[in-house]
Amino acid sequence: MTRTVPGRTGHVVVVGAGLAGLSAALHLLGTGRRVTVVERDPLPGGRAGRRELGGYHLDTGPTVLTMPHLADEAFAAVGERLRDHVDLLPLHPAYRACFADGTALDVHTDAAAMEAEVERFAGPREAAGYRRLRTWLQRLYAVQMRRFIDANFDSPLGLLTPDLARLAALGGFGRLDARIGRFLTDERLKRVFSFQALYAGVAPARALAAYAVIAYMDTVAGVYFPRGGMHALPRAMAAAATAAGADLLLGRDVTSLERSGSRVTAVVTAHERIPCDAVVLTPDLPVVHRLLGRRPRRPLRLRHAPSAVVLHAGTTRTWPHLAHHTLSFGAAWRRTFDELTRTGALMTDPSLLITRPTAGDPALAPAGRHLHYVLAPCPNTDIGPGAEAWSDLAPRYRDRLLATLERRGLTGIAAAVEAECLVTPADWTAQGHAAGTPFSVAHTFAQTGPFRPRNLVRGTDNAVLAGCGTTPGVGVPTVLISGKLAAARITGTAPGGGRR
Repeated sequence: MTRTVPGRTGHVVVVGAGLAGLSAALHLLGTGRRVTVVERDPLPGGRAGRRELGGYHLDTGPTVLTMPHLADEAFAAVGERLRDHVDLLPLHPAYRACFADGTALDVHTDAAAMEAEVERFAGPREAAGYRRLRTWLQRLYAVQMRRFIDANFDSPLGLLTPDLARLAALGGFGRLDARIGRFLTDERLKRVFSFQALYAGVAPARALAAYAVIAYMDTVAGVYFPRGGMHALPRAMAAAATAAGADLLLGRDVTSLERSGSRVTAVVTAHERIPCDAVVLTPDLPVVHRLLGRRPRRPLRLRHAPSAVVLHAGTTRTWPHLAHHTLSFGAAWRRTFDELTRTGALMTDPSLLITRPTAGDPALAPAGRHLHYVLAPCPNTDIGPGAEAWSDLAPRYRDRLLATLERRGLTGIAAAVEAECLVTPADWTAQGHAAGTPFSVAHTFAQTGPFRPRNLVRGTDNAVLAGCGTTPGVGVPTVLISGKLAAARITGTAPGGGRR
């Protein structure tokens, strides 16, 4: 049995109405708890927020949605269905990968379509390798999801299950790039199945092969787009929680937690004091530690993932070679990861994610206009330029980004921009994200699974954590799971249903 919150848990206050907090709220409501959700922003969503800019509707956080069944689980907890609240569009292709040599590959989640595309792109031998890789990814996912992702850990001993041996037999504890290299020899293809290591904050040469499970989510399970933008998902989750009886308090910044002994007894904002039996804390870890009045002791300092510069550009035109999601790879690869995770330099030959949400929903921009989201990974403020440096650096970096896009086929983009918003590590810092990164704590081996900051708080009996800083980690699917795991710590139900 895993540990659960002792004592009364009838009324739970969830701090933060992001995806983790809303997932926790729905799962708690499904077990009959009274739930109050407190959010500092005027809208739900947290990192998956919304900004209006001259008729353009910007998603301020993630743009890639995979594993929507995890959101459906949260809706199902209160007797609802995701499809009744959100119109999900499957993306074909899931991505378009464009390489420095001028070649391009459409990444399909359908096995036959992807095999044919790989054969067109790199020949029959690589297509056969892709088939073997896909089978391996499916087996890897099946082992990891059951025991290592959708699971609460009380100690590293929780890893000692038959699935640990299965994961080892699959090569999960080797290196990601070497394992992918057993199936594919084309360097361009290898990038398509290993760039996801960036989400984990580790270079493919150093990342565990187990992190290929993220490639499974992207390239096998499918990529989707909610009509209305990514913010449509938290907006619908908040509406479902409210309909199920939750009190949703927006525009309320939590200033402190009241305690009696080892229990939190109330959550305090500038507007009110909210008594509670338990609390779920979803802000970034530094904010959580401030509220709790303590920072956990760890033998090693937490390492944070790289950050990102994001350019939201409303334009008068678009470019035909762009898919909904386009990966624009530079010629550099190992050097890029070295810059992002070791030297702290801005990418000299950047690899970029370009998302065109108006491809799926033209209503996100004024009539005849287009919205482009350009994500450029960059070092976090621990190893790269500090937050204060970005005030001078930002306009120059914006110009560099546009010049790079121009060279890569987005001819005339600078002249086409009529509305824009540039987000840098200084902005992430201002939002309370440690090391100026929205991607939180990196997934090194020492910060993964039971070694990641746990969702139970030592010294506080009735506080549980959720969000990307705790288990299981960074990304929309894992953050949704973190909310479910937090709820399970309070209700005593296993994440998959039933009691522990």
